[in-house]
Amino acid sequence: MTAVPRLVVSAPASGHGKTAVAVGLLAAYAARGVPAAGFKVGPDHTDAAYLGLAAGRPGRNLDPRLVEGFRIPGLFAHGAAGAQLAVVEGTMGLFDSLTGQPEQDGTAAVAAALQAPVVLVVDVAAMGHSIAALVHGFRSYDEMVRLGGVVLNRVVSPRHEQMLRTALDDIGIPILGALRRGDLPAVLPARAHGPVPAAHRTVEAVRAVRRLGEAIASAVDLDRVLGLAATAPALGATAWSPAEAVGEVEAAAHRPVVAVAGGPGAAFAYAETAELLTAAGADVVPVDPLRDEALPPGTRALVVGAGLPEAFAEELSANRRLCAAVAQLAHDGAPVLAEGVGLLWLAREVDGRPMCGVLDAVAVSQERTVAGYREATARTASPLAPVGARITGYKQHRAVVTPRAGAEPAWLWNGGNPEGFVWRRVHASQLGLHWAGAPDIARRLVTTAVSPPLAATG
Repeated sequence: MTAVPRLVVSAPASGHGKTAVAVGLLAAYAARGVPAAGFKVGPDHTDAAYLGLAAGRPGRNLDPRLVEGFRIPGLFAHGAAGAQLAVVEGTMGLFDSLTGQPEQDGTAAVAAALQAPVVLVVDVAAMGHSIAALVHGFRSYDEMVRLGGVVLNRVVSPRHEQMLRTALDDIGIPILGALRRGDLPAVLPARAHGPVPAAHRTVEAVRAVRRLGEAIASAVDLDRVLGLAATAPALGATAWSPAEAVGEVEAAAHRPVVAVAGGPGAAFAYAETAELLTAAGADVVPVDPLRDEALPPGTRALVVGAGLPEAFAEELSANRRLCAAVAQLAHDGAPVLAEGVGLLWLAREVDGRPMCGVLDAVAVSQERTVAGYREATARTASPLAPVGARITGYKQHRAVVTPRAGAEPAWLWNGGNPEGFVWRRVHASQLGLHWAGAPDIARRLVTTAVSPPLAATG
């Protein structure tokens, strides 16, 4: 059971300001000394990283498609442990979904699963009394979702604000805050940089979070919002446990060092990845592929999550010493699991820039972005999965890899040709996975890391 006060920050659609409001709320409460936790609905590593930076603890993702819906309450309880407030930022609009199945994996479905009240952020710059009809529709659309209040964004003038307040008062919807045009500064770093500024705790990212917290503190009734969050009932769910998910682990003579790619403030994999590896018997040590020139001493395995964005291909290429170390690790037969840009990093070159050269493949960036969930089946046994294992992943990339797959492909999914590479103990694919949905990956990786080395290749 968990009784952590909680709320979901959503909007009628993308672009209304919900990310800035969610990050600002966490930063404002952190400034007050309120221990808080931040969550993002869906697979987005970037928003989760900024929510984590604002809260001062890892931001986490709640994605029913990647981990299956029944795990959401337990994962939430695990991630919110010790917090006095949890803020869950939605994805897209409240009743939207990346898959077209909002009743299963949209923000509303997560809000219902968590029994959390919803705060609706509405861009009202071009809206008058019609806001009452809009909000009433969102309040009444789904009886399993409780709309607790509204934050008005981009209010034009005092007269405009009074008009909006009158309209919403007529339907009994509380206004928790009102932000004028310019009150919510567009200060978050460009999305092309992904979670890197937050993971590196750059001056730009830290300043952006602070400014959003100041803006929210001056325009939103924080006491009232906290009171709304406290109305969430006790959640009848046992907290997810990495140790229980992994199961009993046979004691090894030593704990292998597993390097997980990330910055000093966050990994480029989901937060549960490191927790599962630790539970499976590994010593997890971060490695920064953009700055570190060597792998951690004693590294026996490497994990590169899908959070690293393609915008940093040039920096990855320039780090020749680390490229050489990664190539040597792979050739020595250590397990290397690479997702997203991790696959590009292991390739021969990307847009003409040399990479690690582990895989005989090249990548070229295109204008079009490929994005979406995939129900994948493992084509080749690897440290990640046995042949025939089925798993759901998410991919989002612009780079096209040639060839699409190696002689021993990683995955196959409906409507597509084989994808990814399995070579020695390397598993590389542009498909990103959430290990909480397949915790056996951690056990399998650690078992491989402590197994005898493979015979050398020519």
